[in-house]
Amino acid sequence: MKLHTRDVPCPRARQGEGRRGGGRGRSRYCFDRLVKGILKNFLLTGSKTWYYTGDMNRTPSIALKTRDLRTYLSKYWTLYLMLLLPMLYFFIFKYIPMTYIQIAFKKYSIVKSPWEMPWADNHGFEYFIKAFKNRDFLLALRNTLMLNSLDLLFGFPAPIILALILNELPYHRFKRVTQTIAYMPHFLSWVIIAGMALQLLAPNTGLLNIWLKKLGAGPIPFLNDPNYWVGTYVVLGIWQSVGWNTIIYLAAMTSINPELYEAAAIDGAGRLRRIWHVTLPGIRPTIVILLILSLGHLMGSYFDRPYALRNPLVKDVSDVIAIFVYNYGIRGLQFSLTTAVGLFQSVINVMLLVLADRLAKRFGERGIL
Repeated sequence: MKLHTRDVPCPRARQGEGRRGGGRGRSRYCFDRLVKGILKNFLLTGSKTWYYTGDMNRTPSIALKTRDLRTYLSKYWTLYLMLLLPMLYFFIFKYIPMTYIQIAFKKYSIVKSPWEMPWADNHGFEYFIKAFKNRDFLLALRNTLMLNSLDLLFGFPAPIILALILNELPYHRFKRVTQTIAYMPHFLSWVIIAGMALQLLAPNTGLLNIWLKKLGAGPIPFLNDPNYWVGTYVVLGIWQSVGWNTIIYLAAMTSINPELYEAAAIDGAGRLRRIWHVTLPGIRPTIVILLILSLGHLMGSYFDRPYALRNPLVKDVSDVIAIFVYNYGIRGLQFSLTTAVGLFQSVINVMLLVLADRLAKRFGERGIL
């Protein structure tokens, strides 16, 4: 191997570092840089000649990057093969359907491709105007914002509180059992949860109302009165999701240095003080990321949860955008109108996501974008 050096001073020698070991510290540091440079050049390019210039941060050329990529592909081909199926899924079922977004600006025809359909009136915004003139859409928009805001207000802090409680439990076996019971509802579908709610909360045949009658109180219309239905909807949502999100916060708490708790205890901090000054700051990045994602879903709406819990008596508070799309799109075949509604919903969600990310970065937190 040919080795050529240029008369470039070593960075540490130039900065006057390594004085504790005298010249030996500087020479050893420069020798380490030289060996690393030789190995790096040989592994990336196969070249047996290396000019040491003291700069190890040079950007490799396109040829080097291509060769490096081939090396990774040949070495980790099994991992890339496992990644191929999810990539195909997203490409086929997520990215290809994006080409049909143009239906929102055109008059839909089942016998024509989206590129052959004629443009809608009002410069393509005909169906957006129709949506905002539709009373059912305005009602669904109001209900979506109301229910999602309540979910965010009461449902977001619930897993944080539960995680803090579980983290303070001294009995690990009881902690694991409680954690398992808490996240089991996450794996139940909303059809099953709605059936359980009907058996428990039905006005006349529900188990809870039967007990209330025996105690001398009247039945409470949890599922038939709009005011009670909203509270029931939020409580069931918290019960279904609180355990799963608790796992995320508990995992974040394991990364907190235990010495911080010991130092706080030595300083006289009680349990609440340790939670406030050690635990919460330790999981703050996780809280910020999940809050950003939750704010980005403020205009979103799932179909299964409100549809499984709704009935004609609570239609004015249970019909959300997803149910509007189902009624007008799937049942009413108004695909251009519902595509326009879905596009509007997605644009607002993206704007909220970007805004929440910008606010998080403005306050010194790491965002997701």
